[in-house]
Amino acid sequence: MLEDNLYNKAEKKVDEKISFYHHLFSYVVVISILFIINYLFTPNEWWFYWVALFWGIGVLFNYLKVFIIYDKFDELYRDNMIEKEMEKMSR
Repeated sequence: MLEDNLYNKAEKKVDEKISFYHHLFSYVVVISILFIINYLFTPNEWWFYWVALFWGIGVLFNYLKVFIIYDKFDELYRDNMIEKEMEKMSR
């Protein structure tokens, strides 16, 4: 039972990481194509960077969610917080 639960959590985390890498790859490919289109057709008016900026903010938040926030607030962190609260209550 415990191994199944651990496996499911690990599987979910791996799926989220793979999803992030797909998102990042799409970002790099599409922004590169937009840069080339912008350079070829409207070199005097740069607009591709607006797409890069706002989509990049989305990629950044996705990164934070998958690699930073997820690790900080996983099940182990929750269990540690519960134990600390129980210690405080028992004093």
